[in-house]
Amino acid sequence: MKKAIFAAITVMLLAGAAQAQKVVVYTAAKQVLVDALTTQFTKETGIQVETVIAGSSDVMRRARAELGAPKVDVIWSIGGEVLEANKDILTPYTPKDNAILLPAYKISPEWQPFSGILAIFVANTNLVKPGEEPKTWKDLADPKWKGQIASARADSSGSSFQQFATVITAYGEPGWDIYKHILGNMQLAESSGLVSRLVNDGEAKIGIALEDDALDYVKGGGPVKILYPEDGTSTVADGMALAKGAPNAENGKRFIDWLLTKPVQEIVVQQMGRRAVRTDVAGGGGAKPITQVKLVNYDIRAVAQNRTAWIARWKDMAAAR
Repeated sequence: MKKAIFAAITVMLLAGAAQAQKVVVYTAAKQVLVDALTTQFTKETGIQVETVIAGSSDVMRRARAELGAPKVDVIWSIGGEVLEANKDILTPYTPKDNAILLPAYKISPEWQPFSGILAIFVANTNLVKPGEEPKTWKDLADPKWKGQIASARADSSGSSFQQFATVITAYGEPGWDIYKHILGNMQLAESSGLVSRLVNDGEAKIGIALEDDALDYVKGGGPVKILYPEDGTSTVADGMALAKGAPNAENGKRFIDWLLTKPVQEIVVQQMGRRAVRTDVAGGGGAKPITQVKLVNYDIRAVAQNRTAWIARWKDMAAAR
């Protein structure tokens, strides 16, 4: 009888341990990035990764809706403005390699930087002749680009919101009128990850995209060219965070720590075209040195505070197109 009880308890403990060896991640990252990194993490740690992939706003809405019975452990690869605006559903955590992370990307203890992302233009070189490419955000407002600029919706895509906020940051109140005309020239894609593909395939002449998305097509030999806005762009942290009430919090912390290790950050740069957030990982991957890119003074905290009001105003402009 004792042996049977002991065996039953052992089975229960083993089942509990097996169940605990997972981490649930909600992310807006591209499928290829998710597959590559989660597979490697599981290989190195034995911890299984369950993922839900959706747009930034959808990820945060889902996490917030589940607060009463949390299911997610880590929210990963979400625009810093979005995380900053939702700090109340995140848990402060100091990663192991915090001291070696670039200070410019460390904004709040509730979330950590994963990679540096940069807003750029991408042009189809078969459809846009040399010298005719837009050089500034103002150039995108020219009526000649009507229906020819691909972008995602700023109310659902964190990166598109960053691009929108960059124009407002660069120009202040006049930026609203500039962006209104840019928006009037747009064809809105379902997600930011589709923008560079639309340009590569000739369905749009110009795209407002993330640097790493466009670099994929450059490296693939597509008819695309990356353009860095001469009136300034923004680089912000694409972040991650431990969710409030995370059911597998310790595994969540291990996942965050692992993503910030030097080998993973080198993969982020060399294979995925993003900017590293560590001071000891050099740039690369075909990206332009950040010292040669004009940047606006993008205050992520101020942008996050204005996010709700700015999105409401964006929706009004989009509805009036």
